[in-house]
Amino acid sequence: MEPAGGPIIALVAGESSGDLLGADLIVALRERFPNAHFVGIGGPQMRVQGMELWWDASELAVMGIFEVLRHLPRLLKLRRQLRARLLALKPDVFIGIDAPDFNLGLERRLKAAGLRTVHYVSPSVWAWRSGRAAKLGASADRVLCLFPMEPPIYAQFGVDARFVGHPLADQFPLAPERAVVRTQLGIDPDAQVLALLPGSRLGEIRRIGADFIATAALLQDRLPKLQVIAPMATDACRAAFEALLKAAPQAPRIRVIDRRSQQLLCAADVVLLASGTAALEALLARTPMVVAYRISGLTYRFVRALKLLKVDRFSLPNALAGERLVPECMQDDCNPAQLLQALTPLLTDPAAARRQTLRFEEIHRSLRCGGSERAAAVIAELLDAR
Repeated sequence: MEPAGGPIIALVAGESSGDLLGADLIVALRERFPNAHFVGIGGPQMRVQGMELWWDASELAVMGIFEVLRHLPRLLKLRRQLRARLLALKPDVFIGIDAPDFNLGLERRLKAAGLRTVHYVSPSVWAWRSGRAAKLGASADRVLCLFPMEPPIYAQFGVDARFVGHPLADQFPLAPERAVVRTQLGIDPDAQVLALLPGSRLGEIRRIGADFIATAALLQDRLPKLQVIAPMATDACRAAFEALLKAAPQAPRIRVIDRRSQQLLCAADVVLLASGTAALEALLARTPMVVAYRISGLTYRFVRALKLLKVDRFSLPNALAGERLVPECMQDDCNPAQLLQALTPLLTDPAAARRQTLRFEEIHRSLRCGGSERAAAVIAELLDAR
């Protein structure tokens, strides 16, 4: 039974996707524990759901090994301050949402001090640094996995990992209403539309934005009626992308819009996107895609030299499909010529596009199982055992 004051639940989410997961989880936990008090690090969506933010999630939004090194003193200081505050508060459970490089060390110290810990969103142990799976048992009492291929990996190391499904799969309809969404976005029902999603971080846009713009120009040379639309996650991202567009030697016709990326994915015929959560969103929207990415050259050479990357496929759709279902253009392959070659069949051959979308529907159904509610049920097991 829930105590009169309600449990204290601490959470740490490090970026926009974690903020959304955290907000949905708070809603599901509040259904079970109406008087619960939520504290920690989160974003605007978690704040809307009543969480008391000690720090903003943007404090943790750093990517890449060498990029992290520049911010390491600040991040370590923040983690020490957070750990001290949590140890003084002694919440009934701590939930680290993604951000493994920050959260796992924190969870380990909290668990050693007797606090119950949960890690929500497994690190990509299926792709790289698989040794983390063995270490998670020392950090988390439970690992909540979004994808079905993850718990068997943890089972090899005796870690209690549960597949809970992906909350995004519940948010996207199984039959997207493209005509309705096109009307909402002011897109002609018969237009052929390419969506460009070069990332939600400035670093991503600066690394691959120019290649995406050049690719759009090449495609419009071949397909003059092709409409290209690019949603920008923030005002800063929009400014950076528009600066690249202005500087392009051959500027394509690109309509830039603010946010609304999920709507655009449901409206587009094909999408070129940066690897990450957006690839899963495109899958759930049933939008044929090409996935591209580029990290700093130094980080990439470091990862390859230490053989930290253990698979040839790096995008979520391909990991879930167990095959190279969608084209991937990583690092040096992320260039206009290769991107053009990968995108052209999806825009000109309905069979090539349909091969992707048929598998997307199968994967969507496998992930659609009430993710937030199932996650809340696993966490409730720990809270009820207090």
